[in-house]
Amino acid sequence: MHHHGYLWTGPKERFDQEALRRPPYPEPPPAGSRPELIQRYREVAAEFPTSDLPLLETAYWLVKPRSLVRGAWDEAKEAASWLGERLAEYVPRFASERDRDTTRLAQLVNAAAEQLHSGADVSYGFYLERPSYLSLAVVTCSPNRAIPELACPVA
Repeated sequence: MHHHGYLWTGPKERFDQEALRRPPYPEPPPAGSRPELIQRYREVAAEFPTSDLPLLETAYWLVKPRSLVRGAWDEAKEAASWLGERLAEYVPRFASERDRDTTRLAQLVNAAAEQLHSGADVSYGFYLERPSYLSLAVVTCSPNRAIPELACPVA
């Protein structure tokens, strides 16, 4: 078992494009569907595989390009440490005073280490100034507990 880290920051408007944050339905809309529905399905099907937007289901990071992997670790504590370093890096930009609380952030890192050690994935998100958004995820693979059939991108 090992872990991969992912990080995304960007405008909230882009983050809100939920259609690109989940895989497209396996079947296209039936013949005779509204043209805009067919066009939207085609756009999502074409863009989803390479989109860097954070996913609604964390495990689907495993289907994204290897270039989006920000780090890989064999030990859960190492992966959690990476999360802690990223939180410390972005904490001055957090929009919420509550999110800047260092005790709370340390608790998140400790909880992440436990979750990752158990084979679960971890995903955290924070609103930043301007309004922007920060998404951090660590995905466990070989196999992934949530969706075991997904292959590891860096096996």
